[in-house]
Amino acid sequence: GGANGAGGTNRANLHITMGKKNPEVDAFVGRAKAWQAETKKLRAILLDCGLCEELKWGKPCYTHQGNNLAIIQGFKQHCAVMFFKGALLKDPAGQLVRPGENSQAGMRLEFTSVKQVRELEPALRRFVAQALRLEKAGAKVDFKAKHELTLPDELTSRLKGDPALATAFRALTPGRRRAYVMHFSGAKQSATRAARIEKCVGAILAGKGLDDR
Repeated sequence: GGANGAGGTNRANLHITMGKKNPEVDAFVGRAKAWQAETKKLRAILLDCGLCEELKWGKPCYTHQGNNLAIIQGFKQHCAVMFFKGALLKDPAGQLVRPGENSQAGMRLEFTSVKQVRELEPALRRFVAQALRLEKAGAKVDFKAKHELTLPDELTSRLKGDPALATAFRALTPGRRRAYVMHFSGAKQSATRAARIEKCVGAILAGKGLDDR
């Protein structure tokens, strides 16, 4: 079915125009039980910034030439505008929040009321303008931090004292190394971290991941 592949995208894009409301998002906002007023206000600001509106992952998503720029998210405690390349945005006032400690690219601006949306509107517009400039310049988030894991001291010294273990650890896939490091670092006490490392020595030497049996 190669012939209809191209046609499908054109049809889908007919109602996606810059600064125009998308009927799918209209329906989403109409159904929204939480943060409806805040979402409406955020939506108006983002459309006014000249972004295209689509419904992606079941949420209002704002794009530029098909690239995801920002998305409106609703949570229990707050709603937010998450910038897909938020890590690249200059944020001197420290207003952007990292969604999770392992998130590499996304950063979000959080709101708990329409009043707060109004207060943060100038900042939101500045972030959108910045994100647009970065998108047009083809800026990419550098994910190298994913590969440069910060090893807990206990692991560093254990690997130094055991070349075979160090070799085996380096030979693991990046995902497996990452899982181990997060597991070891997750312990508050140094003794617990060391104990966790000892428990995993056999599996590491066998080339297994944390959850492999």
